[in-house]
Amino acid sequence: MKIFNTASRTKEDFRPLESKKLKIYTCGPTVYNYPTIANLRTYINQDLLRRLFEYNGYKVTQAMNITDIDDKIIIKSNKEHIPYKNITLKFEKIFFDNLDELNIERPEYTPHATDPEAINQMIKIIQSLLEKELAYKSEDGSIYFSVNKFKHYGKLSGLDLGGIKDGARVDQDEYSKENAQDFALWKVKKEGEPSWETPFGSGRPGWHIECSAMSTKFLGETIDLHSGGVDLIFPHHENEIALSESYTGKKFVNYWVHCEHLLINGQRMGKSLNNFYTLDDLRNQFEVEPLAYRLLCLMSHYRERLNFTETSIHQAQNTLLNLRTFIKKNLDCDSEGETKSIENDFHKAIDDDLNTPKAMAILFEFINKVNLNNTYGHDVHKLLMKLDQFMGLRLKEIKQTIVPKSVALLLEERTRARADKDWALSDKIRKQIEELGYIVEDTKSGSTITEK
Repeated sequence: MKIFNTASRTKEDFRPLESKKLKIYTCGPTVYNYPTIANLRTYINQDLLRRLFEYNGYKVTQAMNITDIDDKIIIKSNKEHIPYKNITLKFEKIFFDNLDELNIERPEYTPHATDPEAINQMIKIIQSLLEKELAYKSEDGSIYFSVNKFKHYGKLSGLDLGGIKDGARVDQDEYSKENAQDFALWKVKKEGEPSWETPFGSGRPGWHIECSAMSTKFLGETIDLHSGGVDLIFPHHENEIALSESYTGKKFVNYWVHCEHLLINGQRMGKSLNNFYTLDDLRNQFEVEPLAYRLLCLMSHYRERLNFTETSIHQAQNTLLNLRTFIKKNLDCDSEGETKSIENDFHKAIDDDLNTPKAMAILFEFINKVNLNNTYGHDVHKLLMKLDQFMGLRLKEIKQTIVPKSVALLLEERTRARADKDWALSDKIRKQIEELGYIVEDTKSGSTITEK
């Protein structure tokens, strides 16, 4: 099994810290707004990564933070004159509802930045860094990390620190890729902001310390794998490494896995471009299911940019519908078929750095061959159910269509019309059946009906 490691910039054989056990940390959401489909692409791919290891027999322990305090949340809270918790609780629920709709497995731990145990772990780390003189208190009382005192800073992103200004500080949590400066671990209390009491003063955490605290608290000092979007490589993940390794003196992460950006019609998503889409937009504007978007992500490689278009999402929806129809045909078949080689090829593809486009191509080529040769069978259905443990398309929920007698009689009448080559009557009956909520599909062995 091979994984592309951002730290080495190569595909590496995966070797866990413990046999058949895996510790994964995932950068979670900042809950101040609706998740976009760009955000959700990252979580879909992180879920596929988790499912890949489970498919290979690993016991996965995963932690994912919920950032429920940061600059953006406070700005929104003050602008709308509502408590920050009103914002974070609302959008956290929407986020998890979205994960459920996309059939994304829940991590074992989903701690909040404001949880007492998370705050206590942050205090513990900051105190240790102050004692080691790797962090310092500024004139206003905030605590900063000394970037130039961590000799490996820049190793993940490949950042050149030659031009860094000694002692230059940055207060905001997100900053430009060229802005390698000392960053805030603890921000001194300000009017209109929530705060927590600590031995080094009242205030609130900076963003980067949150993930270091939660990873070390719930997964230990060294973990197998850390995942997130490519936009987090710098500064966030670079800062996590500096904090965690300065605190523990040990390697923080063995494998770094990053998902590429989503494009909308060839452009980055943005409100100014009016291409800012949520899962509700997929339902209401594009009239597709959330699982169609999951399938679209499956058909692209996580390390390649995915170009979302109206055509591509509708194609994914049609492919999903066709897959369900295919499964219904297999539900009542008793014959056996050769599927072992297909499973092996599929497995080999996903083991090669999560090559889902190749795996899905193998599956669809097999389905086309089965359709062409009319060789449905029990083993085909069993194969799809097994592969769906990885794909996560909820194929087990598909049930055989129960056709009302009135619709069955219409289908018989249409079959007679087709035998008589009365195509006008055949089309008329097809439309009648569709108006009743069913779809007719003509095959070599006859016509079948599925619900819309």
